[in-house]
Amino acid sequence: MHLIVISGPSGSGKTTLSEKILKKIKDGIILNTDNYYRTGIISKILSRTLTSYFDRKISFNLGLFKKDLEFIVKNGFSDFYYKYNFRSKSIKKVYQNTKNIKFLIIEGIFGQEILKTLSKENCLLIKLKANKLTCLNRVIKRDFLERGKSKDLAKKDFIKAWELFHENKKKYNSRNNFNTIVIREKSDIDLLLKEIINLVN
Repeated sequence: MHLIVISGPSGSGKTTLSEKILKKIKDGIILNTDNYYRTGIISKILSRTLTSYFDRKISFNLGLFKKDLEFIVKNGFSDFYYKYNFRSKSIKKVYQNTKNIKFLIIEGIFGQEILKTLSKENCLLIKLKANKLTCLNRVIKRDFLERGKSKDLAKKDFIKAWELFHENKKKYNSRNNFNTIVIREKSDIDLLLKEIINLVN
């Protein structure tokens, strides 16, 4: 099974790109790390008191994610996926059968964290490079619509999230030995999509 990991800061277009790739390849599935946030009273309290909580590793349920990832890689199918609700701070299990999975796309801000658990064999890393202001504007719009945040709070959380992402990126870069494609805002997406498909076929 081929794994494609899409990494980039909040608002860089990871979800959009993963959906474009899925349209181009057959027998694929997306695992979004945003759907693997921790739940429970402690998580609810921290999400209200800790700046940019959802961009910190403490919020991510790595154990649950790895369990689903390992099952799909081993068995080549999935019976369900998770959907996280940012307003209620809860996870819903959505039953949907996906068979004959040959491509697994992992996307989200915790992509770099997932790479630590993967082998470079059959794994492609896609890094998204985006302008900070562009990302900020996307996040403000998204957080207002999906997470009920005010513009000021969304901006405050984004600034901290941007710092956290780039701090983690520096730590990871020294250990990066994956086959990597870098996509910038002015990149030719259609051309890169062809390159991505050629690499994983």
